[in-house]
Amino acid sequence: MKRNINIFLVSILIAFASCSFTSKSFDDPDKDKLLMQLITYLLEEGHFEPKDINDTFSEGVYTSFLNQVDPFKNYFYQSDIDEFEQFKTEIDDQILDHDVHFFNVVYERLLIRIENSREIYKQVLGTPFDYDLEETFNTEYESKPYATSKSEMKDNWRKQLKFSTLSNYHDLVNSNKESKKSNSVLEVEARASTLKSLNESASYMDDLRRDDWLSMYINAIAEEFDPHTFYFAPQDKDRFDAQMSGKYEGIGARLQKKMDVITITEVISGGSAWRQNKLEVGDAILEVRQEEEIEAVNVVGMRLDDAVKLIKGPKGTNVILTLKKVDGTIEDLSIPRDEIELEETYAKSTIVEKEGTTFGVINLPKFYIDFEDYNSRNAATDVKKEIERLKAEGMQGLVLDLRNNGGGSLKTVVDMGGLFIKEGPIVQVRSTGEEKEVLKDTDRSIEWEGPLVILVNELSASASEILAAAMQDYKRAIVIGSKQTYGKGTVQNIIDLNRMIRSNTNGDMGAFKFTTQKYYRINGGSTQLEGVKSDVVVPDRYSYIEIGEKDQDNPLEWDEIAPANYNLWERTFDYETTIKKSKDRMNSSAEIKLIDDNARWIKTIRDKSVYTLNFSKYSQDLELSESEAKRFDALSDYQTNLTFESLPYERPLMEQDSVLKINRTRWHENLSKDIYMEEAINVLSDLEGSYNSSKLAQIED
Repeated sequence: MKRNINIFLVSILIAFASCSFTSKSFDDPDKDKLLMQLITYLLEEGHFEPKDINDTFSEGVYTSFLNQVDPFKNYFYQSDIDEFEQFKTEIDDQILDHDVHFFNVVYERLLIRIENSREIYKQVLGTPFDYDLEETFNTEYESKPYATSKSEMKDNWRKQLKFSTLSNYHDLVNSNKESKKSNSVLEVEARASTLKSLNESASYMDDLRRDDWLSMYINAIAEEFDPHTFYFAPQDKDRFDAQMSGKYEGIGARLQKKMDVITITEVISGGSAWRQNKLEVGDAILEVRQEEEIEAVNVVGMRLDDAVKLIKGPKGTNVILTLKKVDGTIEDLSIPRDEIELEETYAKSTIVEKEGTTFGVINLPKFYIDFEDYNSRNAATDVKKEIERLKAEGMQGLVLDLRNNGGGSLKTVVDMGGLFIKEGPIVQVRSTGEEKEVLKDTDRSIEWEGPLVILVNELSASASEILAAAMQDYKRAIVIGSKQTYGKGTVQNIIDLNRMIRSNTNGDMGAFKFTTQKYYRINGGSTQLEGVKSDVVVPDRYSYIEIGEKDQDNPLEWDEIAPANYNLWERTFDYETTIKKSKDRMNSSAEIKLIDDNARWIKTIRDKSVYTLNFSKYSQDLELSESEAKRFDALSDYQTNLTFESLPYERPLMEQDSVLKINRTRWHENLSKDIYMEEAINVLSDLEGSYNSSKLAQIED
C-alpha cells in the first residue's frame, strides 16, 4: 500500500518516542524473522514506489542473490542450481512470511562449495601450466554455464587460474634479465604468487559471518525496489556515518588485515595517533586493552571489523595497543581517542592567476553533514568559508569542482545553492500521494555573485546534480563536463532499526536506507536517468562506459512536474557568447580529440571478453595493446601554463603537517595538468571580461 511518506515517518517518530508501534509489534526473539519483518514493513509502507512482492519479484531476487554470492560460477554446480530452482517463485511467499529458508539452503551449500574450491585451486596450482596450448578464457560470466561435474569445475578453475597466472609469468619473464632464471622456475614463482593472492582472499572469506551473507540476501531483496535502497549491517552503518560526516571517534589510523595479521596502513593526519607520533605504518597489532580493564584481547586472526570496534571508542578515553613494531620489537602503546576528521572528505580551495586576474577553485568531494549535529562542520558552511577566504585574495571568478562527487545531504545542497543567488527555489521534492514541496533559499544575502563555473562528470550524482541543475536553470553558472551526469534523482531516508523494536534482545539490528522521494529541477524536469546536460560537453575516459543510473538494475523512471516560480539571474555576463567560445576551443583542441579517442579505446578494451591462454599470442596481444596505448602518452604529459597555490591560512599548516603538504602539492600538480580545469579558468576569464565590458557600457550610457 502506498502511503504519504511524511505521515509515515512522523508515525515512526511518534512510535520511537514510546519505543514501540501501537499498530505493529516488532519484538520477535528470532533475529532473522525480526529483521525480515522490519525490512518488509519499511519497503511495503514507506518506499516511494512499492512493488508487488509476487513471483516476478521472487525471480529477480533469486537471480540477483545467486549472482552476488557466486558471480564467477566458481562454487555452485548445475545440480545445486537445479535444487535451488524450486525456490525461484517461492521467495516472495517466504518474504511475506518473514522466512529466510531459501537463504539458509543457499548459504549452507555455499560454505561446502567454498571449502571444495580450496581443494580444487590448490590442486590446479600444484601443477605447471602449459602455455603452448591453443586455448582461450572467456570472462563473460553471465552467459557461462554452471559446471556439471567435478572435472568440469576443475577445468573452469584451471583456465581462470591460468589466466591470472599468465600475467604474473609474463612479467617475470620480461624482468628476468639479470637473474637469468629458467622459465620453469619463473613458472613456479608465478603460480606461487597466484596461490598467495588466493589464500589472502580465502582469509577474507573466512572472516565473513552468516550475518554478512544474510545482509547480501536482504540487499538482493531491497535492490529489487531500486538501486539505492539498502540494508546496513551495524558496522556498515558506522562506516556510512563516518563518510557522511567526515569524522568519527577513535585514534586516527587505517588498518588492513592480511592473513591473520592486522597492520597499520595509514596514520591519519591531524588525529590523536598522528599527534602522538609513536604509531607507525607497518606496525602489527597483537592485542588491544581498554584503559579500565586488566585483560587484553588477542586480535591475531580476529575479524578486522571486530578489532576496529575494540580500538574505536569515545573521545577522551585511551586504548592500549600491544604492537609488533616494524623493527620486530614488542611494545605497549597507550593512545588517546579523539574526534578524527577525514580531511579528504572536506572542501578545499586554491587560487590561480591568469593574465593578471585571480581565480579561485573549490573542490568538494561530498555534500557532507553530521546528521546528529547540523551546526557542526558541513559542506555548505565550509564552502561559504572558502569563498570568504578566496574573496580576501581578490578572486574574480570561481570554479566549483563537483567531479566524482556522489552527493550527500539534501539540506546542505539547498543551503549551498543559496550562496550564489539572492533567494528562491533550489529543488522540488515529491513524495508518493503528496503535493510537491519546493525547497528554497530564503536568505537574501549572496556570498558570491561573480562568474561561476561548475565542473561535473559522469560520477557527479544526486546533490551534485541538484546544485548544477539549479545554477543552470537560473543561468547563474556555466556547467562544463560530461554529456550528462550520473542521473540519480531520488531521495533516501535512513531508519535506525533498533528504534523500531519494543525490547531488543537480539543485539544491534543495523539500519535501513530506502527511497522515499524524487526530486526535480526548478524547471520541472527530473534528473533521474537523464542527469544534468553540460553547457559545454567535453569527453573523458568514462564517456563510453556504462556507469550511470540508467545502467543500474531496477532504476525508477524519468518524469517531470510543473516548474517552480523562479526568476533568471539578473545577468551582467554574456553567457551565450562565452559558451560558444568554449565549445569552439574544445572542438578545435587536439588534446580533446585524443581524449575522445582514448575513451573509445578504453571502451573497446573493457568490452573484450575472450583472451588467449597461449603465452606467445598473449605476449603479441599485449605488445599490440601497449603500442596502441602509446598514442595516448601525450595526455599524461599535458601541461597547462597555470600555477595553483594554497591560500595564506593553509601555508603554515602545511609546514607543520607533512601529509597535508604532500596532498596539497599533489593536488596542485594534478590541476596544472588538468585540461578541464584549464578550460574552466578560460571560461571564467571570458565571463569576467564580459562582466567588465557590461559595467563599462553601463557607465558610458
